[in-house]
Amino acid sequence: MKRLLAVLLALFLVLPQTVFAENGGGSEKRIALTFDDGPHPETTEKILTLLSHYGIRATFFVIGENIEYFPDAFRKLASSGMEIGNHTYSHPKLSKESEQSLTEELRRCEELILSNGGSAPTLFRPPEGVRNRVVAAVSDREGYRTVYWSLDTLDWTGISSESISDKILRGVKENSIILCHDYIVGGGHTVEALARVIPLLLSEGYTFVTVSELLGDAN
Repeated sequence: MKRLLAVLLALFLVLPQTVFAENGGGSEKRIALTFDDGPHPETTEKILTLLSHYGIRATFFVIGENIEYFPDAFRKLASSGMEIGNHTYSHPKLSKESEQSLTEELRRCEELILSNGGSAPTLFRPPEGVRNRVVAAVSDREGYRTVYWSLDTLDWTGISSESISDKILRGVKENSIILCHDYIVGGGHTVEALARVIPLLLSEGYTFVTVSELLGDAN
């Protein structure tokens, strides 16, 4: 009888804590979805619709030229409540860029973001994830925080939605910054993959936040 009472007492102490954590009362498993190379009049809007359906936010690193090509798509993005970062004006090869040319790339993109309804961006993602002295010097001088990623979906290669989903589900962990694209030349399968992955991750207790929220920089 004493042994049975001890077991019941242990269950009483452990089970409430487990349920509390599963319902979001414990440590929060936060992750950030990010999208590069947009905006795009079809893909960006589909992604926004999907994110809105689940009530989650993400961070979009936009290219200035694509804002010029698709201003309506960008304005929808700007009014959606998503976080917007700078991904340069023309997506150049940064390994070949000078400090002056990268400065111009950042400023032109920022001007287009502001003139089309966006807020002043504070995050910068270098095209192709280039890391060098020029990127560090210019982003710091221009007041940007340079953001890379911890999980690359490889959606930009044109792989199937199943492959993208598998990469996310196998690689995701707390504080992951996930690299996706909302503009892929020739098309991609990002939207289909996310439609499958998002509800699965939510069911596993993950919370989707912006990069600034993940890094603790959000107001």
